[in-house]
Amino acid sequence: MERISYISLMSNKVKMHGGINLAQGIPGFLPPEELLDILGWISSDNIHQYAPANGNIKLVGLLKEKYQPFTEDNIMVVNGATEAVSLIFTYLNGILQKNKTALGFDPVYESYSRLPGIFGRKFVSFRLENDLSIDFEKLETVIADNKVGIMFVNSPGNPLGRVWTEKEFVKLKEISEKHKVFVIADCVYSEIYFNKKPFEPLFKSEYFFYVNSFSKLLSITGWRVGYFIASKKHISEIRLIHDYTGLCAPSVLQEAIALYLDKHDFGAEYSVALRKKISVSFDLLSEKLKGFGFKIPKIGGGYFIWAKLPEGFDDGLKFAMDLYDIKKVATVPGIHFSDEGKKFVRFNIARPVIEIEQAGELIKEHIKGVK
Repeated sequence: MERISYISLMSNKVKMHGGINLAQGIPGFLPPEELLDILGWISSDNIHQYAPANGNIKLVGLLKEKYQPFTEDNIMVVNGATEAVSLIFTYLNGILQKNKTALGFDPVYESYSRLPGIFGRKFVSFRLENDLSIDFEKLETVIADNKVGIMFVNSPGNPLGRVWTEKEFVKLKEISEKHKVFVIADCVYSEIYFNKKPFEPLFKSEYFFYVNSFSKLLSITGWRVGYFIASKKHISEIRLIHDYTGLCAPSVLQEAIALYLDKHDFGAEYSVALRKKISVSFDLLSEKLKGFGFKIPKIGGGYFIWAKLPEGFDDGLKFAMDLYDIKKVATVPGIHFSDEGKKFVRFNIARPVIEIEQAGELIKEHIKGVK
């Protein structure tokens, strides 16, 4: 497995040379105006030193209220969901036997497939059925045969915006407890859904870790403030590790987020508007892509379209590179997420309609030009 991140590579091309960035999950929308106002107001307050290790007191209190019956002993605020996932993995790596492996559901987000290798552990990719369902009997066999100790799940997913049902999560919980496998459930897109709100796996189980973030909820990916929920015994040990790694998330930004969430019902109004914008962009780009010959699976939410290339194209890496070099539209080749993804690319849909329109026309021109 290549160590290069095609997400960073393609996104950096746009940052350095211009173009339309449909590669990285960067929202093309401003954060809530009220949040930015609060940030300005508090910038001269005495809040510029280290925040409490487990998070801003107000913010942890709001999370405790939202995620009852969990308490402050189950919650930890960190530097985004990426740090949450890596911090949890670092901890689990230290307590698992050396022969234990990690598993993710194909196509797999880059952190899940690359983290195990950094720690010298094997990664196992589990393929969905053709209808995108999960064969849980097969999953149990794979877990046993490969000595799986950690499973990564994201819902809605990235790059495939599949949403796990409550029944599926309950079954996964049963399997995790039966086989003593830890589950890291990454739910950063939990408020980015198209129809029904996704079930959130907030189980009081020592084998489940729930991860979320404010990056996508409030369109503040550069603020790097996320959190996770786990059993008290895990949290207390992970805090000790965090003292020597990330220490704490930015104090000023935590304070601003806490004040905003408290005054604005945890960002409910902004979330509704954001969901509508992303849903419109998804409908627009998916219809355009289908018209160009792409095949797009049905999904329930998230930031991305996982698209199979039109007939006549069989190399997603070449397609992505050529599309940027010729038309300055950046996307991510499917091989970054799956060994079976050679004929796929991933498009970010969290962009304004005008940008989606422009990208659609450029993709159309590129396909016609190549054919």
